[in-house]
Amino acid sequence: MQIGMTVGGDVLARPSAPSEIVTDAQQAEKEGYATAWSVHFSRAYDALTTLAVAGNVTSRIGLGVGIVPTYPRHPLALAQQAATAQVFCGGRLTLGVGVSHRPVIEGLHGIPYASPAGHMREYLGILVPLLRGEEVHVAGEHYRVDGGFSVPGTSEVSVLVGALSPRMVRAAGELSDGVVTWLAGPRTLDATIIPTLRTAAAGRPAPRVVAALPVAVTDDPDAARAAAEKAFGRYNGMENYRRLFEREGVASVGDLAVVGTEDAVTTQLARYADLGVTELWPAVYPVGDDPEASIRRTRALLTTLAGP
Repeated sequence: MQIGMTVGGDVLARPSAPSEIVTDAQQAEKEGYATAWSVHFSRAYDALTTLAVAGNVTSRIGLGVGIVPTYPRHPLALAQQAATAQVFCGGRLTLGVGVSHRPVIEGLHGIPYASPAGHMREYLGILVPLLRGEEVHVAGEHYRVDGGFSVPGTSEVSVLVGALSPRMVRAAGELSDGVVTWLAGPRTLDATIIPTLRTAAAGRPAPRVVAALPVAVTDDPDAARAAAEKAFGRYNGMENYRRLFEREGVASVGDLAVVGTEDAVTTQLARYADLGVTELWPAVYPVGDDPEASIRRTRALLTTLAGP
């Protein structure tokens, strides 16, 4: 299992400037992480533009975004943007896409949140071939595309789907390179997401499973879970995540955080690797009275686990 790193503080509700994301990506490369992952929120910076800049000042690290909402972006327009960003990323870009949440799509964008799984299946059927350099001729329920585009110097972009429900996971397995999950615990990954993905991807290259989770190395696990509730508690009220918590058999986000001493966290992460997670995307968060020391301790362990 590869180890990535979050760039920027937006997932912790600490808004970051695009320049901070670029600096964080450079630091993650120096520390030896396999990938640097940026979120993309509809009320914040454009992640693909920012990662294109990061790609231009890094040389090895993979650069990923999770997730770009699909409804507000025509698949041809998103493919064009991602293919352009890929030029500056030197082939290291991963594009995560997802349907986001009803309050965001309907409330902020004013777009009907209709048929999410069917929408995603049709979207991937256009986006992925375009990112392979193919033309697309589709007259579907949601989109009509007749043609393609050319970006000199680009290369194929790996596409992952932000998927939690079985229908969305099946679409990811059949039409994309895998899934990127947020707050999916071991029970959900083992019983639902990974076997469904592998079955759907039968006959295709082995799918990627990128699991994003809160992580904190600490001697006080109870305090760490309480801190996770403060840092990520907004997800407790979202419908998609409430269903996820029910499947996982937990009450809230704090129960899914990977917390404990260095040995305890290493053991927990090894379990995710054994389940078939191919890459960890840790959302490192502080615990206790010295936030900087807490972050340093967690990153020190993750840097060691990331290896050379």
